[in-house]
This record gives sequence, C-alpha cells and structure tokens, in this order.
Amino acid sequence: MFFIFIKILLLLLHLGFNSSEALEGVDFIYNGFKEAKDLVLDGMADITSGGLLRLTHIDTKYGVGHAFYSNPVQFKINTTNSSVAAVGRGNISAPLSFSTTFIFAIVSESEINGQGMAFVIAPTRGLPGGLANQYLGIFNDTNNGNPKNHILAIEIDTNRNVEYDVDNNHIGIDVNGLKSVKAKFAKYYTDLNGGYKNLSLSSGEPMQMWIDYDGMAKLLNVTIVPIHVPQPDVPLMSLSLDLSSVLLENMYIGFSSSTQTVKTFHYIHGWSFKVNGTAQELHVPSLPDHPRTFKKPEKIALSVLIPIVVLTLIAAAVIIYVWKKKYAELIEDWEDIYGTHRFAYKDLYRATNGFKEKDVIGNGAFGKVYRGVLPSTKIQVAIKKVSHDSTRGMQQFIAEIVSIGKLRHRNLVQLYGYCRRKGELLLVYDYMPNGSLDNFLFRRRSQNGSTTVRTMLDWSRRFQIIKGVASGLVYLHEEWEKVVIHRDIKSSNVLLDNEMNPRLGDFGLAMLFDHGTCDAPTSRVVGTPGYLAPEMTKSGMASTSTDVYAFGVFLLEVCTGKRPVELNTAITGEGLIYLVDWALSNWRKGTMLDTADRNLGNDYVVEQMELALRLGLLCTHTDPEHRPSMRRVMQYLSGDLTLHPADLCALDSSDTLNQAFTRRDCPEDHRLFSTGNTKSIPSSTPTESIPSSPV
Repeated sequence: MFFIFIKILLLLLHLGFNSSEALEGVDFIYNGFKEAKDLVLDGMADITSGGLLRLTHIDTKYGVGHAFYSNPVQFKINTTNSSVAAVGRGNISAPLSFSTTFIFAIVSESEINGQGMAFVIAPTRGLPGGLANQYLGIFNDTNNGNPKNHILAIEIDTNRNVEYDVDNNHIGIDVNGLKSVKAKFAKYYTDLNGGYKNLSLSSGEPMQMWIDYDGMAKLLNVTIVPIHVPQPDVPLMSLSLDLSSVLLENMYIGFSSSTQTVKTFHYIHGWSFKVNGTAQELHVPSLPDHPRTFKKPEKIALSVLIPIVVLTLIAAAVIIYVWKKKYAELIEDWEDIYGTHRFAYKDLYRATNGFKEKDVIGNGAFGKVYRGVLPSTKIQVAIKKVSHDSTRGMQQFIAEIVSIGKLRHRNLVQLYGYCRRKGELLLVYDYMPNGSLDNFLFRRRSQNGSTTVRTMLDWSRRFQIIKGVASGLVYLHEEWEKVVIHRDIKSSNVLLDNEMNPRLGDFGLAMLFDHGTCDAPTSRVVGTPGYLAPEMTKSGMASTSTDVYAFGVFLLEVCTGKRPVELNTAITGEGLIYLVDWALSNWRKGTMLDTADRNLGNDYVVEQMELALRLGLLCTHTDPEHRPSMRRVMQYLSGDLTLHPADLCALDSSDTLNQAFTRRDCPEDHRLFSTGNTKSIPSSTPTESIPSSPV
C-alpha cells in the first residue's frame, strides 16, 4: 500500500508539473478550426461546417460572440531567482513577450457599417457583462475605463462612436476601456509606392493582422495587410506601452465581437500565438474561404440562359413601365450631391407592405410612423411620413436632413436617409423595439374607450433616461460641427432600444446653424403645446434655450408621471392644469416631493428626485437668460456640480415675467418660495398662447 501511495503521489506531482509548464511558453496554430478542441465559445460564436470560426452572424441584432483559448497563458514571470535579479533589479514581476497573427474578414449585409471585433487578453474567458453595440462584447457602461479590468484589446472598429472613435474604419489599442490609447485609420505600408495604402475593414475581403509585444523593450507593434501581401517592415502602429500593471500572471486570450442594428458576419480563418517568440506563419492556401455578401450564381447552359434573358428583359420592360407610375419620385439635379442618403420609394413601399395600417407604430401631428424591413438588407427601420414646411426651401430642408443624418451619438436615434415623392417626405430611422417613453409614463386610451395599463418604470431607469437625453442634447448644442436645435423635445420623442437605453428621435423640426450664432432664423411657432418656451409664442425665435425649456418640462414629466397639460375635471368645473405651474405651486408650499409619481411610492432616491425637480423648474424659468445650458445641466446630473436651493433663490426676474423667481420670496431655509399666502401663479403657457399643432 505504501508503494502504491508513493506512485500515485509521484504521478500527481508529474501531472501538476506538466500543467504548470503548459501555462509557460504557449505556442499553437490553427489553420482553420475544423479540428479545434481547445476553444471555448459563447454567445453567437460558432464553428461553421467549412472550418471557419464565426464570432457573429446575420440572425441576431445586438448580439455578442466570444471565442477564447481554453487554457490560461502565463504572461508574467517572477524574476527573483533569474539573471535579472542577479544584476540588482530585485524581485519584480515582468511581462513576457508575445506574438500572434490571425486572418479575419468582416461581411455586412448593408452599406451601413456595423460594429467591429477585437483580439482580447483578459483575466477571464467569456468576458461576463460585456455588452453589444459600441462595447464590442468586452465592456459595459459600468466597467468601461476601470483600471481593475486588466484587459488589453486590439480593436478592429467599423463604426464610429463620437465618445471613443476618430472614424469608422480604424485599428485601436485599448487598455481597460474603449477610449483607445492609440488608434489609426486602417492602412498598410507598401514598397511599391513608398507609402501607405488604405484598407476597408468591412469590405468582406480577408486580411491578416500581426500583434507583437516586446516585454523587455515594452514596445507593442500592430500590423495589418490584405491576404497574400507579405508582412511589411513598417507596422501600422508602434507604441511604447508598459503592460506590467495591466497583465496579470495568468490571462486568457481570444476574440470578441458584437453587432448593433446592422447584422454582420465576423470570421476568423486561422490563428497562431506564441509566448517569448514569433508566432508561426499561417498556411494561407489551406485556410477555409468565407461566403461573400451576395451568393454567386450557378452556371447555366447557354441554350437555356439566352431565352431566360430575353423573357426577363421583356418582363422587366413591362414592370418598369408600370412601376414608373406607381413609384414615381421627384428628383432634381441638385439632389445628386445627396444621393447616398436617398432611398428609393419602391424599397420603402415594399418595406412597409404598401404602408399598411397594421404596420403603423405611431401617429403625430406630422403624419404616421411605420415599421418596415428594408428588402435588400433585412434591416428593421422606422419610416416616418412628414409634411414639408413650404416656408422653407426644399433644397435647404433636404440639406439639413442629410446633415442630421451624420449625427452619431448613443442617445440619438440614427437617421439613415430620406425619400421625396409627390409632395411627401419620408424619413428613415433606426427602429427602436421598446417604442417611446410616454408608453411607460402614462396610461393610454384605446379607440373603444378602454384604458390600457402602462408598464411600470422604476426610478433608477428613469434617472438614467434623464441623463441619457441630457447627454444627447449636449452633443447637439455644443459638440457637433453645427448647433442643432431639436425644437420638439418630449417623452413621446424619446425612444427606447432593446436594452431600454434612451434615444432622442424625430428631427423633423430640427434646425441647424453655425456655432457663434445667437439664434436660429425666425419661423412660425412650431412644437408641442406644453413644451413651448414663453418667448417662442412671442417671437418664434428658436434657440438652445428653448430646447432647455422643453427639457425642463420633460424632466417634470418623468418625475411626476403627468403630462405637461392635463384636463381638470374637479367639481369646481373643467380647466387646464399646467405641469410647470403645479410643480411650482408645490415648491412654494414646501411640498415639492408630493409631485413625485405616486406609482413609485417611496421607491426612489430622494436626493436624485429633488435634484431632477429643481432642475425641471430651473430649466423652465420664464426668463431664458436664467436657464442653464445643457452642459451645466449634465454637470448637475452627473454630480460634477452641486445645485443648492439657494442657487435658485439667487435668480431674479422682472415684473413683466410675473416675478416667478425672486429673492424676497426665499425664506432663510433656502426654499424657492415662502409657505405663506401668495398670489395665484400665472401659467407659463396660458391657454390663449398655445398655438395649434402645425400640420
């Protein structure tokens, strides 16, 4: 028994020694993945029958795919007993050198770029908590930028996010977050012309990347070329980077990718990796090929092909003649410069099944909104028919719509383009599956008179929605190349994606002007009653301050669960109740929290609720000069600045504005208004000043 025990012990020690060795000096190569047994896949990732590692595929939007080498890799070694320690450097933990190369391809089913992919070194495989969209399946809005992530990623990004990216076709080096330490437009050095040649990452063509790190020199090189082009001596990026604080002793290596509204294939054809050495070269001829966007036609006998072609041409001529009348569009010469943003009417007609009533997902003063699926790309979109404002030139209007289509922010609905036909203007937006915010704030009355019960929205989600919309408005007012005034901010224009993130949409009334210009051009009063700033009803002059006013009303909406204007059916008789006045009255009486949505009960953060209500009143100040900018509003919401009740009391207004905010009404406890008898508060949007909704 003793000898058996000794043999078992020696065997366990031997296995443990070999296991430890397996972590050091890792060296593997995959020329295709048919026989791959050391990979762990999750999310959308799979291996095709042809041997391709497919991180994402076309069947899912907002999807994530991960593929990691199953065993941990030793990236750091303790140098206490090494020659390094012998020369006096002591006990340190130094990062090892490593090298990897892989061949990839990105195939999109749309001309609109989707999200990208990344090579990742992380403490765990699978990247728990990694989100889709711009997060590439690696990070989320909570851990993004956290140094405790210990993640190094080389991103291959095909979609620009204004917060993190320089363009929509770049390679970036990410350390613990999406904000790249260094990023460059995708290109490669070639001796043929003595310079760099650009690459299109989402072209569908295979490309090879090398990532090499010298642990002693602390130098990271990244190189990318089209397949069959040898590795150039000049890398795309060379960065001095000390990974001592980033890499742990044992880490996992692999790939991560994600999709958004555009469905995309992300393929890996082959992969090689080595610690303390150069990765083995992949054998390109033996690698599996990937399917392109469009299927190749099968060979057909010429004798059969000619009659088919003739009949097809005849049928096409008849169809074109008929469709010219059915799908006639108005296209002028000057619109050629906007051609890439214009959709064919017949595509939108097919997308909505002929604009059938069953596909209507919204109604407004400017027309109906339809859900549709574009026939060529299978992308789900929202298509809105709007009436053109004849007081503005059509060319100017189209130019502004196209400009708005260039907006890129995570809290704005993306406008893909437009179509113009017989006086109709159709706007094509990204589809938001959870609809508009007002569906979650108010009860709706159906056509038969019954009331539908709304889905409850907790305070945490409401506060995140408030901050998201504020962030989007900061971008519109200050961060884009032009100033954008939305002019129709309200809960029904705040749409929610599949993760309940807010997206401000409906730019049908938006106006653009250059930075440094005080106001937008004067126009007739447009917007929604209850959200209109008092000065709009007098001058019709839109500005960022009028957007701030509407945002203040929106704030009060979200906090109270009440509409901006409601009908009072009390015994004393019917009358209109204005949300701003009601909230202001409660503040005067010192009962501000009584305005909080009763459906929340006491399940909210008091400090956040008070902050939101105060900001709502401050933003709806009758004097536009006393309203804060959206930048300052965002600083209050994020906690970078503190809004004290005394700050509100310090605001003055003239007698012509009814002295709604005055110092003499502020008691010593810094409430905005005294609790004694006060004059009745005049409505900031009286009945006679509410314009009819434009048609």
